[in-house]
Formats: sequence, C-alpha cells, structure tokens
Amino acid sequence: MVLWVTLTIDYTLGQWRTLEIYLADGRVEIDNNLVENAIRPTAIGKKNRLFVGEADAGQRSAIIYTVIETCRRQGLNAYQYLREVLSRLPNMTNHQIPKVIPAAWAKAQRSLQR
Repeated sequence: MVLWVTLTIDYTLGQWRTLEIYLADGRVEIDNNLVENAIRPTAIGKKNRLFVGEADAGQRSAIIYTVIETCRRQGLNAYQYLREVLSRLPNMTNHQIPKVIPAAWAKAQRSLQR
C-alpha cells in the first residue's frame, strides 16, 4: 500500500506542469474522452486480434487506425483515400508525402470542388 501511494504521488507530481496548463487555459480539456470515444469502434476487437501476426503487428495496426480516424475527422472516405494514396505512393518521393496526408488531401479535395 505504501508503495502504491508513493508511486501515485510521484506520478501526480510529474504531471504538475500539465495541470498548470489546464488551470491556466479554460479551453483545455481535463480528460481525453473525445479521443477515447473516437477509437472505441476499433478497440472493440483488439483482444481477438492480440495474438494475430507478428510482434510489430500492433504498431502497424495503430498507424492504420490513426490514418483511418484522421480521414474520418477530415470528412474523407477512408477507403477511397487509402486506395488513391497507396496507388500513388510507390512513385512518390519523400518530399511529396506531406501533400497526401489526410489534412492536406482534404484541403485539396475541397479546393477541387469549388
């Protein structure tokens, strides 16, 4: 019990700077419920997929889920986005990649529709 209390106090003191930011700016949320609610649909089956694939599968899954969720937040159809970007990616240079991240892609799509 003493160890738990000590660890809790150490953790809390380590978060003091973050707490000060929260107290200074009323726009900062105290929790991350918006993020948790956004990733809930993808987290439902994670126990079932826990042992599928190799050791790096979790990291790759996290990257794909992040891209899909970012597409959703930008109002993009994730399937269409991924199909188009993944077909172009082999012919792109590293300097061109920032042009096809979901935010830049959504901005370009909106300008084409005008």
